[in-house]
Amino acid sequence: MQTTNLRHLLHLYRHQVATIVLLLGLASPSIAQHSTVINLPNYTEKFLHYGFGMGLHSSRYAIQYSDAFADDDTLHSIVPHSLGGFKIGFISNMRVLQYLDFRFLITVGFYENKLLYRSVTGNTLEQLIDATTVELPMLLKYRSVRRDNIGMYLIGGITPTIEARGKDDKADASERLLTKSTSVALEAGVGFDLYYPLFKFAPEIRYSWGISNILTNDVNKYNDPLKRVSPHNLTLYITFEGGPS
Repeated sequence: MQTTNLRHLLHLYRHQVATIVLLLGLASPSIAQHSTVINLPNYTEKFLHYGFGMGLHSSRYAIQYSDAFADDDTLHSIVPHSLGGFKIGFISNMRVLQYLDFRFLITVGFYENKLLYRSVTGNTLEQLIDATTVELPMLLKYRSVRRDNIGMYLIGGITPTIEARGKDDKADASERLLTKSTSVALEAGVGFDLYYPLFKFAPEIRYSWGISNILTNDVNKYNDPLKRVSPHNLTLYITFEGGPS
């Protein structure tokens, strides 16, 4: 079962994995080269850094069926599909200890999630849920010892999310899946710090597990068969942080 799940995850996120391998391949000359010139030598000693980041993600809903699904003899299954999107945001990085930083981000994310409601007769109803969110990741970053102009790090924390909604979002409530406007997720990832003369560049991969149930208590044909819906996503980030002024 574990091998099957791993293969499934690799299939879902094969494009992100390929992009990461490409980025690391491009960075490999910097990794392999032991340059005598150390860029930004006192960078990690500064208390505060600012920067910005961009990310490409693949997101999907993790679902749990309700008792109503078991009682429904017309519905065969509900299948989540992974879809892509992107994020952009600003970074504040504060030094806590020698190898430990606290990072606070303000990020805007653009998401699409798809659920397929398959009936026993072979018909399928598709629910495509668009969302624009404001995310506030609060993360701890544990850095390795820097080697020349490169360092590795682990990162993780918690991310509250608020969905931006318009006044017409409640229209036709009976004809779509209804979700809450707030959620919370746990995040964990890994990345590389690459130091250049004027800035620090970092490719990073991070996974987000939704720990809150975003399904509302509304009653309709899309909400009834479900007990829990939580968003999960895998994101490839690139971040830029400034050097000394």
